[in-house]
Amino acid sequence: MRYEIKGGSFPIVICNLENGEKMITEKGSMVWMSPNMEMQTIGGGLGKMFSKAFSGESMFQNHYTARGGAGMIAFGSSFPGQIKVLNIAPGREMIVQKSAFLAGEAGVELSIHFQRKLGAGLFAGEGFIMQRLSGCGTAFVEIDGDLIEYELKPRQSIVVDTGNVAGFEPSVQMDIQQVRGAKNIFFGGEGLFNTVLTGPGRIWLQTMPIYNVANAIRPYIPTSSD
Repeated sequence: MRYEIKGGSFPIVICNLENGEKMITEKGSMVWMSPNMEMQTIGGGLGKMFSKAFSGESMFQNHYTARGGAGMIAFGSSFPGQIKVLNIAPGREMIVQKSAFLAGEAGVELSIHFQRKLGAGLFAGEGFIMQRLSGCGTAFVEIDGDLIEYELKPRQSIVVDTGNVAGFEPSVQMDIQQVRGAKNIFFGGEGLFNTVLTGPGRIWLQTMPIYNVANAIRPYIPTSSD
């Protein structure tokens, strides 16, 4: 599989496949393709489908296969930002926000990643349930806004607003920290909790979480009157 990322704020990735090569996606991210690309919607087995339903993810995957010769398919982002390329292999897995996965080669495996710590599980909200990318192959993930990357040393921590966590290596520990001080909680406008990421490992932070944008425009959306 050969690929090319194009576009600005709304990027796309164009994948050129050899006969028989396959791409997978969990959502309606296909934007165009050659006529010989065959689509098949597949469930992941009862256990996987149940876990996906619990997490709010789609219970099915779309598989696109080039038939009768080379094929082309393009996947587009759903929000202004970037498309990041991940080369997944044993020992090179990645944990990403649950809406991040855009598409990947057939060897890439997706599973639900739950935070093991009680604090993270109870208070992280959307950050509690993430996606784990494992297996072997190239994967493409969406980043909301721009991407900032840090390499944390052992026991080195950083405090992040939960929505700004785009992904991290499995070696990184995630926990939740309550904002201190009643005045800060009620008048600071930053919410009750922040996410704490502790190394060692690589972390990705995104600058424009989609829910922040939604909250910003909500006051300007007209509401219907009774």
